[in-house]
Amino acid sequence: MYKRVLSIFICVLLISCSVLNLSSCSASPKNADSTNTDYKLAENIKDGAILHCFCWDFKTIENSLEDIASAGYSAIQTSPINECLKGENGGMSLYSLGNGKWYYHFQPTDYTIGNYQLGTRDEFKSMCKKADKLGIKVIVDVVANHTTPATGSINKNLLDAVGGLEKLYHKNNNKDIADYGDRLQCTTYKMGGLPDINTENKAYQDYFIKYLNDCISCGADGFRYDAAKHIGLPDDPTETKGVKNNFWDRVTKEIKNADKIFNYGEVLQGDNDRIGDYINKIGACTASSYGGALRNAVISCNIDTAFVEDLKVGSNENCVTWVESHDNYINDGNWQAMNKKQVITAWAVIASRAKGTPLFFDRPIGSATDNQWGTMNRIGASGDMFYKDKKVTAVNFFRNAMAGEDEYLMNPDENSTSLQICRGDKGAVIINTEENLKVDFETNLADGTYVDRVDGETVYTVKDGKITCDKEIPEYGVVVLYNENYTQYASPVTVKVSDNTKFTYDTDTVKVKLQAENADKSTYSINDGKEKTYKNGDKVTIKAKDAFDGVVTLTLKGTGNAGQKSYMKYYFTNESVVGTSTARVVNPGDKITLKKPQKWGNSIYAYVYGDEAQEAPWPGGKMKKKKSGVYEYTFRFDWENAYVIFNDGKNQYPGKNEQGLDLEAGKEYSIEE
Repeated sequence: MYKRVLSIFICVLLISCSVLNLSSCSASPKNADSTNTDYKLAENIKDGAILHCFCWDFKTIENSLEDIASAGYSAIQTSPINECLKGENGGMSLYSLGNGKWYYHFQPTDYTIGNYQLGTRDEFKSMCKKADKLGIKVIVDVVANHTTPATGSINKNLLDAVGGLEKLYHKNNNKDIADYGDRLQCTTYKMGGLPDINTENKAYQDYFIKYLNDCISCGADGFRYDAAKHIGLPDDPTETKGVKNNFWDRVTKEIKNADKIFNYGEVLQGDNDRIGDYINKIGACTASSYGGALRNAVISCNIDTAFVEDLKVGSNENCVTWVESHDNYINDGNWQAMNKKQVITAWAVIASRAKGTPLFFDRPIGSATDNQWGTMNRIGASGDMFYKDKKVTAVNFFRNAMAGEDEYLMNPDENSTSLQICRGDKGAVIINTEENLKVDFETNLADGTYVDRVDGETVYTVKDGKITCDKEIPEYGVVVLYNENYTQYASPVTVKVSDNTKFTYDTDTVKVKLQAENADKSTYSINDGKEKTYKNGDKVTIKAKDAFDGVVTLTLKGTGNAGQKSYMKYYFTNESVVGTSTARVVNPGDKITLKKPQKWGNSIYAYVYGDEAQEAPWPGGKMKKKKSGVYEYTFRFDWENAYVIFNDGKNQYPGKNEQGLDLEAGKEYSIEE
């Protein structure tokens, strides 16, 4: 009798497992005990997801690689690693008047690895070595088009190699681009006040290729070319007749492991951008117009396939897609236009698709729609933890598992506020932007039972081409469904300080609450000193007397039961010690200038505004013409963290309902047409 009952029990169990697909490579029950940390990342960069570690230094990236792998990213992208101008006495704020800015590492002084913001060549090499062990590829942001405008700081080695300062730049480098549709201007004139390098110069090409090869030797697997559309294609006009710019042919073909290197160019789309030609020449380019369309779609809760399917790059769809990049986050007010829920929702769209290679821009830690630079505002530190949100992570691993599967986009029941992305018949991601979505609609998924890989418990049933579930999908909900190639990993470890922590203070001490999740062991150390264990909820005291140049560091580490690791390093700044402010300050008498767009009228205004105040009513204060095409404005009042919109009474930049440009005293502004 006992054997018969046992046999019946086993049969029922096997039938239940078959119905629910509860196998090691299919749906798993909630809280399944798993010690798997062998993360299945994409072998090829184009098939996986890229994390843009914006302004993270090499040590921070290296120590965070386990976190990055556990979130399903197959590649990371660094900020530019070249020698650069040491701006504002080496200040390390992401953005702060007189105390550092992110854009100095986009101002090369030489093409060698290492700078004061990100770290040394040896640290870069060590980072790449660890990334390789974890199966994470490394993409380096390279700046080939321009140098720092402080030409006196250009390294002698670079000048000697190219034949001197005059031969380093194009002949028309003293001219600002007035018409971005004019290819000669676009590829040889000065852009944004940055001197345009003569990329036709063979000696310069040789020197730059040497730099690329050193990056590859240290472990780089790919390159992102900054301002790529400002480097001419072979059939673009040149300053000298009979000369062709073969820069792209050389840097993509005459480098080590050329057939394995992932190259893509930053081509911000606009007049005569030739993006299709750049894709064909470089291998891939950014899909900036698609990013704009996707942001608008999610903000308006209208993710109709008509708006989100076309990548807007032409017939060759080899491109890097993004919800946002550092360019549009910083320059067009996107930081204020989208909250993190909306970013994650839009990420689910691009990361689950077969077309395009998605890049996740990690915003500064503690940033929000009312705080662009975050609560810490520090170069070198890791960004906000939303890069490893549960939805983001689930979609990333879905993408890795679906490599090679075709995509099919559909709006459930023709409801444009939601979107279903099917990959063959093996998986689907459902995205909802507005009110609760009832699940009872057509799908391409194969018949069977699926568990949502985001929450790990909600069951969805597919039968005869229709998917159903008793539970509705909420606003900004993301559901990830697949069984084949699914792996249950050990629960990720998280170590952090409480979300309300302030990283600037003016007292002698500050109490900080520490948190740890899924950690068998968690430790903290102050100023990289002795590590001490802590438990979730413990507090530690940061003391101003321990500061070095006004800064105290707090490093947290965590280890889980399967050996999974997590890392965070925080920077606490005592303002009473350093006597600094992160505000953008403008005083009466300060000036700004603007290079007038060619198609604008001759009466130019600067509309300056801040919190509930303005310099003058719309259209703003009239700018004074100083020379051909250049207009100047002198401020009447004090301003802190204000914005400016330029207009001629008819045209305006930024556009209607868009955030103004950051107002910075002494800045020369230009408008890309």
